[in-house]
Amino acid sequence: MLACAGCVEVAAPPSNPKPIPNFAEDRSLDLTESLAARDRGLEALETDAVMSYTAGAQHLKAHEEITVLRPDNLKVEARSPFGVALILATRGSDLQIFDPSHNRFMRGEASADTLDKYLRIPMMPRDAVNLLLGLAPSDFDLTQPSTRLTSEGDMTVLSYPDYDGSTRDLGFEDRNLTMVRVTEASGTIRYRVDYSEYHDIGGIQFPYRVDAQFPAAQSEVSFHYRRPIINGQVPVSTFVLTPAPGATVTQIRFSAPLDPGDEN
Repeated sequence: MLACAGCVEVAAPPSNPKPIPNFAEDRSLDLTESLAARDRGLEALETDAVMSYTAGAQHLKAHEEITVLRPDNLKVEARSPFGVALILATRGSDLQIFDPSHNRFMRGEASADTLDKYLRIPMMPRDAVNLLLGLAPSDFDLTQPSTRLTSEGDMTVLSYPDYDGSTRDLGFEDRNLTMVRVTEASGTIRYRVDYSEYHDIGGIQFPYRVDAQFPAAQSEVSFHYRRPIINGQVPVSTFVLTPAPGATVTQIRFSAPLDPGDEN
């Protein structure tokens, strides 16, 4: 999970998306209706996953156990052939990390910077939770109509201008959310997340694969879920880690090295 950043090329959005004729506001609202229903119905996720991370020439694959509880609780256990390699948990603005191999316990602030450094998702916890659940960004108003409806291949794309000049795009296929993309006013992609391999779990369509690109962090990360459980009973205490006896307890500073064996 802890890897050096490199250079990742991320394709820009199509320069000539095809407008869909006979556009009407209610058509965009119809497409977001099922997403809004999923947003209301999804609260928790527990799953085994294969995580793949790429940054330039750096490639990493790990088996993880992921637990999510909305709005901003997240726990990830990274496993090696010898057992648990790293445990990370966020609860609100609190970040805790346990490195069993060094019996080292770290505390810090759960921010986009620290989640980028230690989890490789450069987002605030609330947005990282929505990313893993296959939902629109946490501050997105699904009741607002799109200003533009276009097609990119088989995907229908709804576009929404934001106050800072950026544009947020939601892509749909068969009424399922297949893409979230935020593009700066300059045309640079801030991030793009693609969702695929949807399955029906208890009447809710849920993606088993999440692929995210973060040009600013120069990284890509994907999660392939295996046997996900949604809306199980997940106590909040799941996201509170306790130092093991004799553990070295340190405070995370953003300038800390990525190697768990180095000093903070």
